[in-house]
Amino acid sequence: MSYAFDLDHYRELLAAARTGGYRFSFFDRTPEPGDILLRHDVDLSLNAALEVAELEAESGAAATYFLMTRSEFYNLASPSGERALQRLRELGHRVGLHALWPRADLDERFDPVVAWHNPDPEYMREPVAGAVNVMEAPWADVYRSDSNQHWRQGCPHEELALGAFERLQLLTHPEIWVYEGSTMRETMLALLAAERERRLEQLRADRIDL
Repeated sequence: MSYAFDLDHYRELLAAARTGGYRFSFFDRTPEPGDILLRHDVDLSLNAALEVAELEAESGAAATYFLMTRSEFYNLASPSGERALQRLRELGHRVGLHALWPRADLDERFDPVVAWHNPDPEYMREPVAGAVNVMEAPWADVYRSDSNQHWRQGCPHEELALGAFERLQLLTHPEIWVYEGSTMRETMLALLAAERERRLEQLRADRIDL
């Protein structure tokens, strides 16, 4: 069993959830015993999100991807952004809004579910009109997160395999798992190196003489 933040270990987490008898569920109903809510906050990279989404589909898993409309790092209105939205849906995943407080600009691209980006405690669990806030009860009663490449309560794979959670919301960030690095800094540098190559390809496609 690997403990690294990489795609091999992510496959092991999905396999552990199946071993533990969990069913992959969404935020469109009150969670029940045996549910696992796979949640991905896409902070930096649509490419990483799609790579994880393809892996999940191959593994028979389904997740909710929370995408930003006000990101500094990607643009959902661009051709690549529109393709990413379409592909996530094709793979059987759901798409929620990863919003910047206090604006939750839900539109037809999103399911009625919101995850705040880097929320402060005073509003993290506040209800959102017309939508589910993923951090309010009962959806976040049992919760694990890989924020900044660190499991604050330990990696959940052994507990998943044993069926130890009554139910679980599992938050992961695709960039952490797709790009190589044993620390958050190393992983972010790997992401930036990949982004450099992607930007060069975009420049060539835009007929820039390099």
